[in-house]
Amino acid sequence: MPPEPNPPPQLKEWFDAARYRAIAKELSDIAPKFRSDDFMQSALDGLEGRSLMQRVHQCAVAVNAALPGTYQQKVRALQKLAPRIGHEFVTIFLGDFVATFGLEDFDFSMEALRFFTVFGSAEFAVRPFIMADQKRALKTMHEWTADPDEKVRRLASEGSRPRLPWGMRLQALVRDPAPTAVILEALKDDDSLFVRRSVANHLNDITKDHHDYVLQRLGSWDLERENLRWIAKHACRTLIKRGHPQALKLFGFGKKAEVSSKLTASPARLKLGERLTLTAALTSTSNKTQRLAIDYVVHYVKASGGSAEKVFKWTEIDLPARAEIELIKSQVVKDFTTRKHYAGRHRVELQINGQRVAETVFDLR
Repeated sequence: MPPEPNPPPQLKEWFDAARYRAIAKELSDIAPKFRSDDFMQSALDGLEGRSLMQRVHQCAVAVNAALPGTYQQKVRALQKLAPRIGHEFVTIFLGDFVATFGLEDFDFSMEALRFFTVFGSAEFAVRPFIMADQKRALKTMHEWTADPDEKVRRLASEGSRPRLPWGMRLQALVRDPAPTAVILEALKDDDSLFVRRSVANHLNDITKDHHDYVLQRLGSWDLERENLRWIAKHACRTLIKRGHPQALKLFGFGKKAEVSSKLTASPARLKLGERLTLTAALTSTSNKTQRLAIDYVVHYVKASGGSAEKVFKWTEIDLPARAEIELIKSQVVKDFTTRKHYAGRHRVELQINGQRVAETVFDLR
């Protein structure tokens, strides 16, 4: 029997002892009075028990304990360090340092975040400043929308997302998203897909609490323009999966599909780690071409014996009059950090233009 493959390294290993030693060496070159031993002791104490983001924060704490000088002097030393790190995610601790120790030096700290985001991202670090003084922070971030660097422009949108994954939730913007509208309007025509994707994700965040607000804004856009249409559709992806009538109508999927359909799953019984293949057979019953948004819904068995559904994007097609088509989708059924599978019968539904039109089942052993 061949040996078991080594498990992939965990993301938290980006901050390991070797990484801390490398940071200490660079800071010792930049600031000769930097106390490397104090830094390493603080960084390594309890290391194994820390998550990735806890390691990010502890690195900032350790730097503060070992680097002499005022807050501004420490930031200037870290600005010299930033281009030497060579790992975009690792540089997040630089922003964490600013967020942890610089809230009382607001303008200097916001400028420091603008500088640091070019080397990684300050999307997490800017959020405490928004919470401390939303009007002041968003005014500065609106100015960033004209910055020549796409990473700074993206930070204006990404950092102010109400529900940024891994980031603290901005409850005031969850309740009222209007204050970021001027930022999103300034960026919706950005030349960078990197920036436009952030705008779409920001709007998708808002749809979870204020879908009418988003749909009203998108309704005023010229969706014949390719870039704006892409942002709008990506922003409405959650609404489309949920079958929201107005979102479907906005993109031409508002009419009920005139089709006969059949959905099958193969194999009917499978083990965790095996591949499931879904086949959808569609026959148009219409005399006109139909625009169809096709998704599939898996009802995952829960530990309690109940189920929880998840909608997956399948495809979008123009189905000619009276045409027949077969669609095939496959995926490996395996555990993720965000989803654990349980044995039992799983129901799968075919969704077309927001309507559930066919179903099948598979048994997971």
